Amino acid sequence: MKNTSAWEEKAKLLRKWSLVSTTAAGSGHPTSCLSAADLTAVLFDKYFTYDVSNPLNIYNDRFVLSKGHAAPLLYALFGMCNAYDLNELKTLRKLNSRFEGHPVPKYKYAEAATGSLGQGLSVGAGLALAAKRENLPFTTYVLCGDGELAEGQVWEAANFASYHRLNNLITILDINRLAQSGETMFGHHMNEYEQRFRAFNFRVFTIDGHNYEQIDQAFEQAHSHAGQQPVAIIARTEKGKGVSFIENKDGWHGKALKEDELKKALDELGPVNDNARFDLRKPATTTLAGDNPPVNTTIKLDFDNAKSYATREVFGEALAQLIPHTPNMYVLDADVKNSTFTEDALKVTPERFIECFIAEQNMVSVGAGLSRIGKIPIVATFGAFFMRAADQIRMARISEANIKFVGSHVGVSIGEDGPSQMALEDIAFFGALPDTVVLQPCEAVSTASLIPQMVKHNGIVYMRTLRPKTKLLYKPGEEFKIGGSKIVRQSNDDLLTVAATGITVYEALQAADLLKQENINIRVVDCYSVSPVDRDTLLDCLNSTRMKCIVSVEDHFAHGGLGDFITAAVSGEGDYVEKMAVTKISQSGKQEELLKDAGIDSSSIVAKVKQLVKSYESVHAHA
Repeated sequence: MKNTSAWEEKAKLLRKWSLVSTTAAGSGHPTSCLSAADLTAVLFDKYFTYDVSNPLNIYNDRFVLSKGHAAPLLYALFGMCNAYDLNELKTLRKLNSRFEGHPVPKYKYAEAATGSLGQGLSVGAGLALAAKRENLPFTTYVLCGDGELAEGQVWEAANFASYHRLNNLITILDINRLAQSGETMFGHHMNEYEQRFRAFNFRVFTIDGHNYEQIDQAFEQAHSHAGQQPVAIIARTEKGKGVSFIENKDGWHGKALKEDELKKALDELGPVNDNARFDLRKPATTTLAGDNPPVNTTIKLDFDNAKSYATREVFGEALAQLIPHTPNMYVLDADVKNSTFTEDALKVTPERFIECFIAEQNMVSVGAGLSRIGKIPIVATFGAFFMRAADQIRMARISEANIKFVGSHVGVSIGEDGPSQMALEDIAFFGALPDTVVLQPCEAVSTASLIPQMVKHNGIVYMRTLRPKTKLLYKPGEEFKIGGSKIVRQSNDDLLTVAATGITVYEALQAADLLKQENINIRVVDCYSVSPVDRDTLLDCLNSTRMKCIVSVEDHFAHGGLGDFITAAVSGEGDYVEKMAVTKISQSGKQEELLKDAGIDSSSIVAKVKQLVKSYESVHAHA
């Protein structure tokens, strides 16, 4: 047992800077920092192993601030580890400061962007699972607030941590009773939290979060346990601890103290040792996440010209070839591995397959944790079900995570399963995220070519895979690139261009055949890269076709899809872009019936082209 006066001294300095920085900013959450100061002072002073000069060292312990609004506490902690001058915290929340209102990657000691509550435990579980799978000795600590325990994702993560026996994961629960607008669901009824975490098979320690001896004992016991259970330290704390006029008082959430209030608060804290620091132990080994082996992108798949292939199946086969030779790849699935075909990867490298079960929000954030330690997570489920994890994907992007999302069962072409299973808004969502790549290959050769590029690309990529089988369009060895497209039908006398993606490429080709019988030639472009879209090729098509018109056709809702990407890319260059897309809620039926019902089948394309040609000829006849 260490002399508790040293911990009190350091906790007092954490409190000071949590107050000073938020007052300087004029906003923030000082009371949420004060409740956790004692817990984190003991953790960093005695138990946390970390090389401040190498935050990407994969042997570092991990500290995930799930209650991201307590960011000033995080900043003060690492300032007291001599990562930077504490006076820099006075730039909190200022433009271009690394100390933002909630942690983001520009602050290099943040394991993930947090602040959208309920996600940190999942991120921590991803870090802890990577450590277990790869025999890394670090411990992951996650500091959660009590308000966020109302989030369902927290319990998805608890279930996941228990199932995967993450005994290297320590969750610290700051039970300070008060949320933003009033008391939390269970206030200070500690037994409610105990029962829940015990039900998820956690080892539970319930303590006074301001009693240094109890805090120390809880961490000591958590580390000395040889079992397979994750740990929950449930700490009863007081929001605003240490300052009487805000301690355990409602109405102070997210309020910085005014200058006169700050002076009063600092007087209450009493003398502070401004030189108090944490002397962190460094890991014995240093390996940076960026030093991991390169991605092996060599695969060889043979396809029979006489056969048709579902791109989801090709995805599975490509994974099975890539993953044994790409040590950083992990595959995550949400209990649909026999539909997404990630089961192919499971068969060859079970140690790098993670079954996340039907808990998509947790799955995405686990992927963010894996990415932080230099892994390449391939996260797969039905495209529609990624919408359940929209916020988690958004936060992964803010975290600059390197995740590859693969959504199967896209569009009305899935057929009889009906609208609940149809991804029809996924391109709009993923495409809205800055610098995110969206791919939709229509057949086997292009899929096999793009998957290694997707894995190698640094950043978020979303690939749509098809349920229906499609014929080969391309020859083996043909090259495809992110941001590219392929002209699959053209003549010297094309009136306009039909730009399609995925299943609608085949509808466009069939329409071209039908129109040719009536002496109407159209150009057909396979826009397999939806974002970034191939602007150069599309502009060339506009300039070399008589009507200077592009018709986009997609198995996706009209807003935010391929048509909008094309419109933005060629705006001002041609006469217009005509969008053909799904405009209503679909139903069960056969693929061809549903494509026709949605107005995106070959006959609908023929009708649209004829209408446009007629209008064009009418205008030019009177010119």
